Amino acid sequence: MLVKKKGVFTEEDARKVIEMASQKMEKEIIVMAYKVTEEAKRRLWDYQRAVALMADLTGEERYVRVEILEGYVSDKVKGIELD
Repeated sequence: MLVKKKGVFTEEDARKVIEMASQKMEKEIIVMAYKVTEEAKRRLWDYQRAVALMADLTGEERYVRVEILEGYVSDKVKGIELD
């Protein structure tokens, strides 16, 4: 799942992305934004750790990879646009 935001990616944006990813059982979250706040990064990484912990406790083979790309947002790459 690729999420793009032209501007600052905030903690509220991270909550929206996590909600979408958990409903679809995504294995990968890629955030592309000009700037990502520390709170948003922490929220995404906490979600990654929580999924790994729950998978470990239940014996599932589930993980989520989080990739954060800051500085440039490409219009040519297809993804979910956040406003």
